[in-house]
Amino acid sequence: MVRASWRDNPWFSSELEAERQLDLAEYPERYAHVWEGDYAKAFEGAYFAKGLQAAKEQDRIGKVAADPLLSHRAFFDIGGAGARADAMAIWVAQWVGQEIRVLDYLEGVGQVLAYYVNELRARGYESATCYLPHDGMNTNSITGLRYRDHLQDAGFSVEVVGNQGMGAAAMRIEAVRRLLPRCWFNEVTTEAGRDALGYYHERRDDSRSVGLGPEHDWSSHAEDAFGLMCVCYEVPRGKIKTPRLSHFRSSPQSWMGG
Repeated sequence: MVRASWRDNPWFSSELEAERQLDLAEYPERYAHVWEGDYAKAFEGAYFAKGLQAAKEQDRIGKVAADPLLSHRAFFDIGGAGARADAMAIWVAQWVGQEIRVLDYLEGVGQVLAYYVNELRARGYESATCYLPHDGMNTNSITGLRYRDHLQDAGFSVEVVGNQGMGAAAMRIEAVRRLLPRCWFNEVTTEAGRDALGYYHERRDDSRSVGLGPEHDWSSHAEDAFGLMCVCYEVPRGKIKTPRLSHFRSSPQSWMGG
């Protein structure tokens, strides 16, 4: 394997340099992996590292095809507008028998909701059902409309999941742990999301050797959206299908077909 960094990119632009500087200042824990080519670190207390390693060893990370007869489901963690806003994270999946086909991952910071609508359409998910956390009923600070209303106006079906209370984070973590063995990941389009899931970890008080619950950092948004998917998951009725998966070693296409 050849280790490469931002210095090796002949098309490194001023926009990428601004993004690099933002990560260096705001997200130092991920900077070395994203920009310097270091391997992602496995943390003590990482919730899903073993589950993702098992998926790799069991060949559940590769080229996963969408089923053209089944609907897509898009699970959101809602961010905000502005350069310092929380990230918006979206996982796209299909529920096929007892398997979860995880097809795609989208993330952005400071983009308006229309950006994500256009991305979903461009990737072939214009008919997806969008699942929003309880703040999907909040008013958008720019438009004055609710996030649910915006997505419905854009032609999407929308489900808003009720507030799960004080134990919501623990509920999501346990749901992800329980369902990771059922997940099949499309390798190229979910890489950034899987990287975040693998990093998501527990805060520690080293002086007392106790856990303080999940760390809220750059990886939280991917986990919140993935956890929402796992909390919402229901085994579809009918005949179980096996995902079509094959590993690829060179130049796979970036997008999934709808």
